[in-house]
Amino acid sequence: MHIHIIGICGTFMGGLAVLAREAGHKVTGCDANVYPPMSTQLEAQGIELITGFDAAQTALNPDLYVIGNVVSRGNPLMEAILDQGLPYISGPQWLGENVLRDKWVLAVAGTHGKTTTASMLAWILQDAGLNPSFLIGGVPNNFGISARLTDDPFFVIEADEYDTAFFDKRSKFVHYRPRTAILNNLEFDHADIFADLNAIQTQFHHLVRTVPSNGLIVSNAHETALDDTLKRGVWTPVAKFGDGCGDWQIANVGDDDSFDVLHNGALQGRVQWDVTGAHNRLNALSTIVAAMHVGVKPEYAIDALSRFQNVKRRMELKGVVNNMTVYDDFAHHPTAITTTVAGLRKRVGNARILAVLEPRSNTMKLGVMKSQLPDSLTQADLVFGFGSVASLGWDLGESLAPLGHKAAAFDDLDALVQAVKAAAKSGDHILVMSNGGFGGVHQKLLDALA
Repeated sequence: MHIHIIGICGTFMGGLAVLAREAGHKVTGCDANVYPPMSTQLEAQGIELITGFDAAQTALNPDLYVIGNVVSRGNPLMEAILDQGLPYISGPQWLGENVLRDKWVLAVAGTHGKTTTASMLAWILQDAGLNPSFLIGGVPNNFGISARLTDDPFFVIEADEYDTAFFDKRSKFVHYRPRTAILNNLEFDHADIFADLNAIQTQFHHLVRTVPSNGLIVSNAHETALDDTLKRGVWTPVAKFGDGCGDWQIANVGDDDSFDVLHNGALQGRVQWDVTGAHNRLNALSTIVAAMHVGVKPEYAIDALSRFQNVKRRMELKGVVNNMTVYDDFAHHPTAITTTVAGLRKRVGNARILAVLEPRSNTMKLGVMKSQLPDSLTQADLVFGFGSVASLGWDLGESLAPLGHKAAAFDDLDALVQAVKAAAKSGDHILVMSNGGFGGVHQKLLDALA
């Protein structure tokens, strides 16, 4: 079958394209912005890419159009598809019906940590001698790819709560039908599509309804929003995990972020690894429980985590120049910013942290969480924000004002780089946080600091 993917360069749709190609389909695709690294990865798979959404692409005459959620009414190609009555389907629905149907799906859901947790889980299964398929919204360093399709019965997927398509406003994850579901956390996000937390909880409960009675729900015991969601009805065994609470617990955390794993009070082993942060300890604990559900003993999962190499753009070291270290991180929600900065603070002790932030997610652009930014950055020594009133719709400098003299906002990237250069000293740690490319600021900083 020939499928043409509209919006192919997004992380999810690009991964879907790889899976479709590995399943034997002819795959082509288009997007508004076709550029490396996604363009080169897809072209290496033999996938033809077209820039733009010209209606003339209907001349390709594919058997099916797979529609990404970046596509809306008014898109020229989508309008031509509708006018001509051509067959189309959303990406998540196609995936569910054509790839996941015969798999034991392990889905990782939550406001934060989905990519890292899914990467941990896929690695644990791999290290245990399995050969899982996966689709992850990032590139796990243990694999070097974001998606693959194998003959193994297990499929690990990052289960996103964002909407499916312009014609299907349910969350993507309702199409995945997991047998094992991790619910890591739940708070308000995606203000562009959800009115409030209750609306997101409704979608999470749709996911809960799809987990069979012989499946397993692995839920964070610290999250009252998840507890309230499960109270709406649950038909599946639930394993709770937490730090000092739940069936599965974290105990005896070391200065090196190592920790003991307890199940009903019984020691299962100690995780010794290079990953930092309380959030990542919880992520890891959830994967140990989920892996046990498919037959991986906890001691094997604990050992596998010692070889987990994290994910690109998750506290990723970009370079060290003149004893100044630059990191890249995907954090863009205030909660994620808080935990990311706290994780680095624990690692570097009293050394200075210079936080460089671009609030560019749809939720941040709506200004819903702008008041939470100062508190999320209190552990940083200096803060450099990037964004204009024109691009954000609100004044970033005004929002950062509670931080006083230690924070400044810029609407010119070169000016920001020069300001960081002027402030940086030997021994500093420069933490760049954005869910976009940030204008290549990481390399600009390294060049300037050199």
